[in-house]
Amino acid sequence: MWKTILRRVLLMIPQIFILSVLIFLLAQMMPGDPFTGLINPNTDPAVIESMREAAGLNDPWYTQYIRWIGNVFQGDFGQSFIYKLPVANLIGNRATNTILLSLLTVIIMYAIALPLGLLAGRYQNSILDKFVVIYNFVSFAIPAFIFALVLLFIFGYRLGWFPTTGSVSNGLEPGTFAYVWDKFYHLILPAITQAILTTTITIQYLRNEVIDAKSLDYVRTARSKGVPTNKVFTRHIFRNASLPIVSQLSYEITGLISGSVVIETIFGYPGIGKLFIDSIGQRDYAVITALVLILGIATLIGNLVSDILMSIVDPRIRIQ
Repeated sequence: MWKTILRRVLLMIPQIFILSVLIFLLAQMMPGDPFTGLINPNTDPAVIESMREAAGLNDPWYTQYIRWIGNVFQGDFGQSFIYKLPVANLIGNRATNTILLSLLTVIIMYAIALPLGLLAGRYQNSILDKFVVIYNFVSFAIPAFIFALVLLFIFGYRLGWFPTTGSVSNGLEPGTFAYVWDKFYHLILPAITQAILTTTITIQYLRNEVIDAKSLDYVRTARSKGVPTNKVFTRHIFRNASLPIVSQLSYEITGLISGSVVIETIFGYPGIGKLFIDSIGQRDYAVITALVLILGIATLIGNLVSDILMSIVDPRIRIQ
């Protein structure tokens, strides 16, 4: 198994290289540059051109790529033209917020999806099952931005139960209990919103697997031996039915980290998603390339972790 993992890691090296080239070329093909729209229209074009020259934007693309990838190997993703900060520091600050949001979202999502999926599959065609099916249809069909706006309006503005923007209140000293609690308090509403919208696939997978597993030979054998029904479902059916969910776990986390653009934008939450959208709008190439490269590597790692988890849960499966 360890040899297989090492082989997969080595295979990721050319994949990351190709990914980095494609990312850099696509960023170069974007219209405009970091100075577009940020300079007074009355500024002398010669001054603007000298700024582009000083930033190295007039060099051939391969020269810019070699310079960029060489710095990346040293942990230097360049300087943000917009925020005037090193890209690594900028992404590091935002990544912490997004990771916290993603982890809380995953916890809430599975706390909702696992019981609903298991119960819906166990009591197929019951009122509970029909409720879960309707819930799935609604959560899958409703657009994320509409659902987020509705919850923000009701629980943020009308009832005032949760903050409506930011990741922490001003004036709190980092490291104190008040700071930690306030940071968690800002996470609750965005995490619940995102969790509800991402339960559909997990519930449907688990429900279908439980329904299929109820008629399999090993379940009938367990019941014929007098194994209690609850034990049959929790120790036999659920373990086998959870394999597709385990295989999706790393994809879910990666997707939440990279796909929280809508939630972060609507809730004004300073994470990677919001930073990515802002950087595209402002042509901040250094931030765009760094973010896409990091998320691409995270996806490759997620694929590997998913295979490893599958082989741990089910010894019959071995990653090839």
